Amino acid sequence: MWSSQNGETIFVEVTVEIILLAVVAGIVALVFALILAMNVTRQDPGSEEIQFIGRAIQEGANAFLRREYTLLAVFVVVIAIILAVFIDFDVTGRVGGGGGFPGTALSYLVGAIGSGLAGYIGMSIAVRANTRTAVKAMQGLNPALRVAFNSGTVMGISVVGIGLLGVSILYFIFRDITVVAGFGFGASSIALFARVGGGIYTKAADVGADLVGKVEQGIPEDDPRNPATVADNVGDNVGDVAGMGADLFESYVGSIIATIALGVAALGLASSVEGWNDPKLLLPILVATIGIGAAILGTFLVRTGEDADMGKLLWSLRTGILAAGALVLIGTGIAIYMLGLDFSLFWVVLIGLVAGQIIGTSSEYYTSFEFSPTKRLAEQAETGPATIMIGGLGLGMLSTVIPGIVIVAAMGLTYWFAGTYGVALAAVGMLSTLGITLATDAYGPVADNAGGIAEQAHLDPAVRERTDALDSLGNTTAATGKGFAIGSAVLTALGLMAAYAVAVGIDRADFSLLEVKVLMGLIIGAMMPFLFAALTMQAVGRAAGAMVEEVRRQFREITGLLEGTAEADYARAVAISTNGAMKEMVVPGLLAVIVPVLVGIILGAAALGGLLIGAIATGFLLAIMMANAGGAWDNAKKYIEAGNLGGKGSVQHDAAVVGDTVGDPFKDTSGPALNILIKLMSIVALVFAPLFL
Repeated sequence: MWSSQNGETIFVEVTVEIILLAVVAGIVALVFALILAMNVTRQDPGSEEIQFIGRAIQEGANAFLRREYTLLAVFVVVIAIILAVFIDFDVTGRVGGGGGFPGTALSYLVGAIGSGLAGYIGMSIAVRANTRTAVKAMQGLNPALRVAFNSGTVMGISVVGIGLLGVSILYFIFRDITVVAGFGFGASSIALFARVGGGIYTKAADVGADLVGKVEQGIPEDDPRNPATVADNVGDNVGDVAGMGADLFESYVGSIIATIALGVAALGLASSVEGWNDPKLLLPILVATIGIGAAILGTFLVRTGEDADMGKLLWSLRTGILAAGALVLIGTGIAIYMLGLDFSLFWVVLIGLVAGQIIGTSSEYYTSFEFSPTKRLAEQAETGPATIMIGGLGLGMLSTVIPGIVIVAAMGLTYWFAGTYGVALAAVGMLSTLGITLATDAYGPVADNAGGIAEQAHLDPAVRERTDALDSLGNTTAATGKGFAIGSAVLTALGLMAAYAVAVGIDRADFSLLEVKVLMGLIIGAMMPFLFAALTMQAVGRAAGAMVEEVRRQFREITGLLEGTAEADYARAVAISTNGAMKEMVVPGLLAVIVPVLVGIILGAAALGGLLIGAIATGFLLAIMMANAGGAWDNAKKYIEAGNLGGKGSVQHDAAVVGDTVGDPFKDTSGPALNILIKLMSIVALVFAPLFL
């Protein structure tokens, strides 16, 4: 494929073709997402009552994102100015992009806008798909699945389309991956605030709805008499759709950036400008391009019958994911051969895909009530809330073993095949099918909302049975998705950390645990995930407390509310969740950016490297523990609600609700935000590396 002239390899023509192919793939992805979105919105939105509920959810979600993005705009502008002043000009003596143009700052702005746009697109279609899913559930299970899954696919395909467009175009313009790293920084900073803010919002509403509605008043979940019901529905969209989309958007672009940066080091280049068109640097972009096509094709294989059996529903989604993975491997093998690269890189991509599947399946095993760990956890509810809490914490800790071993094995094998470049490329392989794997996660909140709408609109019980079947599947795929997201975050963060070490020229002799500054950084880094998790858990507690008081007030003061003859003040509950999230997300988000910079400036580059290692190790394990413990508590409750161990209204169910209430911020706020924390600190270190030289 490559030609030679006058002893020099001419790469430019083929390089342009690869970048152009990536741009075309990104555009095709966005066009495909637009077609799916139009298809979803053309479906019947239902009766006026259903549409009224849908509009309330949509208005609440839009109001939250407006508040959040307005606040974040100030942060983004300030960081962009700092990057322009300290990185693009003064400190490095190098002008980002040449000619006095602040390339890193521009890349940061583009990354922040891309991340926000990806989350907004996913949320916008989700709040429109929920009513349509409920209406389709009147017809059958498969029509409802198609609408919900198509809305999730809009999220997944938009994320990879925007991400690949941004990275490939910026890389072609600047040809310097250290400048393009600003794109990853922008994506990471928005993702952290979106995940934390959305997580605080949704769990404050969820906890308030559960504690007062289900436990104190004994009314069903999603009952329209509960003032927090609409806020809970809104939270599903701003936290589990927009937040998850922004999370995986930054993992996706971060893995590509880290692989290119480490490819520069592997080739012995001073910067990517020298050999920006080398096939080893272009391979991650090409693998991501192949992944988009594979994901689009895989979505057409997701179908199910009218049997609500969990196993059949799960395999309807797995078929699409496995087919997409197989297509990626075939395409990657051909690409490696055509580029003339070592075929060992094929095994690296394969290892990444397999590792992601194993980690996701492990999360499914520990959290689904189809398997023994969650069933045994549910049985512990028979002796009260204390034992189910103890059991859930133990289960979460135990569930770290398989992902830990898989990550260690994947690191060892990929390093053996291709060094640190291989570790980062494995993350690209793991995320190559993100377009469809994210779709299987993002559809869950739509199904959950559809069930709530069916309850609030008093639809036929058969409709709620179908949406509950889809929601139960969504809980399983959400746990799988969280495991997948955390696993990819570790490999991405490791790649970014290695790229940082190369950028600052850390010598192995200086990077020893016997060096006191490295050990100091390691302990600070190991502490950061615990501090971050504590801040976000306490934030949910405070916001939920305000919601509980508001729901109690409405039941106490609105005459006829509990009897169903008066309407709840949903807007007030939505406002409380929004205000709580805006207030509480600031400190955790700022810490993630400020602490790495301060450690690098005060203690030095090696100490910052130690911080990254400590944060990645503890953040990975704590995130797995919290996500799986929370998922297991949630599904233990659902197992009892399905009629086991006394069913709804029993003392066992009351105990399980307590576990689920604690587990909600575990799995939907603190746990998922930790994987963004470790990636954000790593990309901050890489972008600000010139300050620590």
